[in-house]
Amino acid sequence: MLPMLLSNGGPMLWVILLTSAVALVVFVERVLHYHRAQINSTEFLNGVRNVLKRDNVVEALSICDATPGPVARLVKTAILNRDHGRERVRESLDDAGLSEVPRLEEKLNLLATIAQIAPLLGLLGTVLGFIDIFSKMQAAGLHANVGQLSAGIWQALICTAAGLAVAIPSYAGYNYLVSRVNDIVLDMEKAATEIVNIVDEPLNQKTP
Repeated sequence: MLPMLLSNGGPMLWVILLTSAVALVVFVERVLHYHRAQINSTEFLNGVRNVLKRDNVVEALSICDATPGPVARLVKTAILNRDHGRERVRESLDDAGLSEVPRLEEKLNLLATIAQIAPLLGLLGTVLGFIDIFSKMQAAGLHANVGQLSAGIWQALICTAAGLAVAIPSYAGYNYLVSRVNDIVLDMEKAATEIVNIVDEPLNQKTP
């Protein structure tokens, strides 16, 4: 069945298949990236707080370097700016957050674009199939038969189905990835608020 569909889909089918491969690669890469980026921020911040209470800034920075994801980078930024006052820490966190969000959203536009253009590519393949049908009808005149027209009909139907088959999961995957980004951004906002309070505490304060 599959070889028959590939042979009768026409050139646009291969374009659609190429876009589907790109969409799959982007989706898998982003899922893995978000999996690495999303950490247990509460546990991470507790560890950083305990280290800072011992006035061990170097160890706190090492923990941040060893932990992947934007939350760890935000915390490192706050620690590096801890001596410049609470407002400066907030400003540095805002600047760092603005640079982290585009990195999270990277390649999502490509997936959204594929979801939007895949049906259009399928429609273009359908139109090309009907052009082939009418050109053969014009050439054969009254002697045209279904066998002569079947190739164009196959191309039209296959391209339409292929375009929709790529667009639907691409759009669903895009929405899933956007929800993952929103979750990470929410973690970043919570961590930023918490780390401001942490670095604002006297670093030489000892626990009773």
